[in-house]
Amino acid sequence: MAGRGRVPGSAVVAVCLLLVSLVACGGGPGADAAGAGVQRTLDRRAAAVLGHDRAAFLRTGAPGWFDRLREIPFADWSYRLTALHRTGDRATADAELRYRIQGYDKAPVTAGRVLTLSRGADGQWDVDADRPARTSAQQLWDQGKVTVVHGTRGLVLGVGQSRLALRGYADLADRAVPAVSDAWGTDWPRRVVVVVPKSLQGMAALLGSPASSYRGIAAVTTGEVGTPDRAPADRIIVNPDAYGLLGALGRQVVLTHETTHVATRAHTGPATPLWLSEGYADWVGYRGSGRTPAQAAPELARALARGEVPQRLPDDADFGFSGDAGRLARAYESGWTACRLIAERWGEARLAEFYRAVGAHEKRAGAVEDALREVLGTTPEAFTARWRAYLRERLGSVGPPA
Repeated sequence: MAGRGRVPGSAVVAVCLLLVSLVACGGGPGADAAGAGVQRTLDRRAAAVLGHDRAAFLRTGAPGWFDRLREIPFADWSYRLTALHRTGDRATADAELRYRIQGYDKAPVTAGRVLTLSRGADGQWDVDADRPARTSAQQLWDQGKVTVVHGTRGLVLGVGQSRLALRGYADLADRAVPAVSDAWGTDWPRRVVVVVPKSLQGMAALLGSPASSYRGIAAVTTGEVGTPDRAPADRIIVNPDAYGLLGALGRQVVLTHETTHVATRAHTGPATPLWLSEGYADWVGYRGSGRTPAQAAPELARALARGEVPQRLPDDADFGFSGDAGRLARAYESGWTACRLIAERWGEARLAEFYRAVGAHEKRAGAVEDALREVLGTTPEAFTARWRAYLRERLGSVGPPA
């Protein structure tokens, strides 16, 4: 599904008909003409972005962010006008921006934008400003000039970061992709897009959430679950404030963890509990690292040293960013140890098969139970008991990590 640089004539007619009920100044021929004129300006603007034609872009209005995104290899860029609010020679347009990055996005990324326009003496509508819609997150170029670094397996986009620093992320991605394929298989695109804003606040703006939601979180992956052929590529969005505190191993584990989410996205759905999706990503991240259970699960080790053995695997709510760092860490570590148990007891291939079997269900109810029975030949009660024994065996006798 490619975006469009120019709306076909039939689509323009449809847009004009829609605008009769949307324009603030009422319907009628004047409203239709204004909508068509604005759409033509947006089409020219889109063509200028794709053609890297600054002069043509300036003929559609203010330079805005044009110079900020010139390094990004767009395959498509288009606007679809959805509403127009006009007062004389000034107007505000609501539009849907659709774009694809060459070699990465199978389908367009969509974003809501609000554009302010004015009509010149020649009758043409010029764009004065183009910003995110109130209900939409920022795009990276809204935050500053985007620097692009190409890796063998990934594309890194950064703002406020040196090219050398972004090269480091590209190297991490180049190691993460084959590591994930070795564990999961090769039925995924095996390419990732890593986005590195300047700060935690920049990360939060890209996700459309408060910064407090991601404080201490090194990276997150965005994407649509279960729709590999209809969804754009996932984005691994880094929190440079937290990421910068990690050592070399920690940085690699995080990038490999997030890359695992990209690889497993098509087999992750409403039926997949977070202990499995996050635990599996951690398992792949730590796989081959040489980290012992006590080193990789320090919060659980401390809990067991206090005689506190978890009664159950964590619920999705346990993974919430509630401000209780210990609880969140124990949730991740519980998922990781459960996946590690499956890999050791039943084998790595069976672990991946179990993940796919759970995700194949449409609903959560019965998904894990069925997969435990069909893939591992066990029950939830027996598996939980075995997991609790595994924790006592691997973590209960080591004492709290130093």
